[in-house]
Amino acid sequence: MIDEGARVAIGDIDSALAERTAGQLGSGTVGLPLDVTDRVSFADFLDRVEQRLGGLDVVINNAGIMPLGPFIEETDAIASRLVDINLHGVITGSKLALEHFSKRGGGHLVNIASTAGKTGFAGGATYCATKHAVVGLSEAIRAETRDSGIDVSVVMPVVVNTELGSGLPEPRAFKRVEPEDVADAIVEALQTGRYEVFVPRSVGLLMRSKALVPTAVADWVAKVIKGDQVLAKPDHAARAAYEARMAQTIPGSDPATAPASEGSNPERETQAA
Repeated sequence: MIDEGARVAIGDIDSALAERTAGQLGSGTVGLPLDVTDRVSFADFLDRVEQRLGGLDVVINNAGIMPLGPFIEETDAIASRLVDINLHGVITGSKLALEHFSKRGGGHLVNIASTAGKTGFAGGATYCATKHAVVGLSEAIRAETRDSGIDVSVVMPVVVNTELGSGLPEPRAFKRVEPEDVADAIVEALQTGRYEVFVPRSVGLLMRSKALVPTAVADWVAKVIKGDQVLAKPDHAARAAYEARMAQTIPGSDPATAPASEGSNPERETQAA
């Protein structure tokens, strides 16, 4: 986005990290504190962005965590934290973004979901539920804002090569993508107004085909390409640092078994431009 001339602000619960990242990006990028589970914090973030950079044209809801493990073993605290960050955070960010866009007569809302928002994966049941919710939320917002000058995009990548993806087996059909691939897809969506953004784009064909074949066939395909193992068989040793850090954010979690999170921090940042 910066290469395209955008003025960017990054919000993260770790304000020092947000500032360091902004400094590394340069070009006047701003790093600010943001807790996506706190409406006041989110509203203050967007207000401060407008004060420092001008009116909001784009908001990217990018916060999320991804606990892994059998559904029956998931604690209520983990489930609540998942919903608070992955869903309520996106709901709050979307509402606040639309308030700003409505005043300006336009804007582009980008919600980061996952291919897990189109299908269910063993080992990540509640995570998949929140990502399905983000996809449905985005579709409904798009229907409400159509012809208003406000665009909506939902981004659905496969496993991204961040610390989140460490220890996850790779399916035969799709290799993990780089963060830059996701960023490029977002920029393209901003330029074209595309709603559904699969990364890589070819995974969209697989997701759409799944809806057209019998369940038994879809299950067979998932088994052949080992897509059914992506979240079900993580290497927890390779994810240990992430899981230990995540334990600090979930009441009652054991640092040795706590879930991993997306991005460089348990609560990943939201971007505004």
